[in-house]
Amino acid sequence: MFAVIKTGGKQYLVSPGDKIRIEKIEAEEGKKVTFKEVLLLNKGLSTDSGLKIGTPLVKGVKVTAKVIKQDRAKKVTILKYKAKKRYQVKKGHRQPFTEIEILKVLSSTAKSIA
Repeated sequence: MFAVIKTGGKQYLVSPGDKIRIEKIEAEEGKKVTFKEVLLLNKGLSTDSGLKIGTPLVKGVKVTAKVIKQDRAKKVTILKYKAKKRYQVKKGHRQPFTEIEILKVLSSTAKSIA
């Protein structure tokens, strides 16, 4: 069983028990968060049985998750250089992220799918 959720301008394929890194959200570590923007839901074991595709969202479905940690990714170094012009710039960037664990997928028709 899996679902596709949308958060931070990106889409993630999730199932209960998954640990994923998403764009930073404002939530404290250990707290539960709910994702209401579910684009696709599959209840069955195979990929075709119990498939619901939203237009654009599947109504009445929520995904609950627990925030594991708020952190920043490894540093990405950017180097700009122009030959023979004495121009070089070195910059670094660390992208913040939130690591979450998917707890369950809730549907309005069934109390808990996971």
